[in-house]
Amino acid sequence: MDIKTTEKTGPAGRDEKDGGAAETATTGDLDGALDGDLADDPDTDPADDLEDGLEDEAAAPAGKETGVGAGAAAVVSTALAAVALTGTWTGKVVSERETLVGQIKTSGSGTPAQQISEIYGDAWHSTALVNGAFALVALIVAVAVLVLPRHPSWVRAVATAGAVLAGLGLLLSIGTYFDLFLSLPTAGS
Repeated sequence: MDIKTTEKTGPAGRDEKDGGAAETATTGDLDGALDGDLADDPDTDPADDLEDGLEDEAAAPAGKETGVGAGAAAVVSTALAAVALTGTWTGKVVSERETLVGQIKTSGSGTPAQQISEIYGDAWHSTALVNGAFALVALIVAVAVLVLPRHPSWVRAVATAGAVLAGLGLLLSIGTYFDLFLSLPTAGS
């Protein structure tokens, strides 16, 4: 006396072929699985799914890069270059320190020319040095990104922008340090 039931005896699974419709296992299905009917089905064997995933990874071209690291470096170089052009908090702190040192050195005994040089000139030059250092780092990073091969075009575009801005920032810093754009004021006689 063989009785077949249609009650659920196993967990519901997902059938990917039918758009995700729920599939229920019955005792008849379980008997078939024990006989090897479902074991031969490639959709139900987890080892096949694992092998398919490994084959997909192996099929991806080895030389194809996503450019995430290069893209990040390009964005960093552009940001550093913009900071070099606008000024940094570090440059402000160094400038304030040089102003204070100049005030201490020339307190009461310095000539007006010495006071101008020590209080304003040194602070101005220190700011130019700090901004120039940021521009130099930005330029080095941008050139490194541009020299390395196989990057997406957007990475090259951002790195080029970073290199141009860094070059401009470096030129402005050099000009400011050597008083090419504006000279220090002179003491009246």
